[in-house]
Amino acid sequence: MKHKRLPPLGSLEAFDAVAKFKSFKRAAEDIGVTPTAISHQIRILEESLGTAVFVRSAREVTLTTAGQRLQQSTQRAFADLQDAVDDIYHAQLPPALTLTTTSNFLTHWLVPRLAAMKASIPELDLRLHTSVELVDLEQGSVDVAIRYSMSADCRLQSTLLYEDAFILVASPALGLKRLEQLSAITLFHVENRHIPQPSPDWAHWRKLYGPLSLNIDAGLRFSDETHAIQAAIAGQGVAIVSSLLARDFIHKGILAVPFKHALPGGKYYLVTSKDKAQRPDVQAFKAWIIENLK
Repeated sequence: MKHKRLPPLGSLEAFDAVAKFKSFKRAAEDIGVTPTAISHQIRILEESLGTAVFVRSAREVTLTTAGQRLQQSTQRAFADLQDAVDDIYHAQLPPALTLTTTSNFLTHWLVPRLAAMKASIPELDLRLHTSVELVDLEQGSVDVAIRYSMSADCRLQSTLLYEDAFILVASPALGLKRLEQLSAITLFHVENRHIPQPSPDWAHWRKLYGPLSLNIDAGLRFSDETHAIQAAIAGQGVAIVSSLLARDFIHKGILAVPFKHALPGGKYYLVTSKDKAQRPDVQAFKAWIIENLK
């Protein structure tokens, strides 16, 4: 059987939109043309087919028998075309960049800056993962880690981002000005810190800075630094915390640093495998985080 020549693609697209929305106006809005242009394309289609595909009335647009048959095919055809275009588009996109880091770093530093990062690197598809365990960057699906340690991992590509220090923070409402006042304020202890060593705890603080009368066994104990920071913001006591994690609260005046004293901290490193280090998305993310951690 001899095949009839297909109608113009534009007329089939216009038909499919009108059949979907049951409206010339809404079809025009969806495609981005005028209702007059839609009417013109439908006229071309009906002339090509030699039959009407719609029954028009003042209230609605309905499909004829021929129109119903045609819609069955245009729905499948345009859906297949859209799938093909989407596949081609996504195949050209850079791979997603999966980052693992600690919950504290993610909460206090990275999350508040995600919008700025997206504006600076709009093409970056960042996936976030938190863990206190070391993730295998050479075998797993994670591409980059921000790790807190005392020294770089020589087996991997490590970039020093920030040298941390631990500082005493409190709400400005406490009016803390003299070290002797610490004896009358609740001390917050953060337990299970493995880095740095020696631990930046109250025993270390008292040994270096005093006061010697400070009762370091008293106070409240937290298993997470985030909770200690929030309790300090609420004016419930004082805490010794990472200068980086407290930075934004200090800049906003929510937390005060009443003394210039500090305890040594660990170091933040950006770590990746040697084969991923040259990926454009890894390079772009590394440049951005180095700039913003200054």
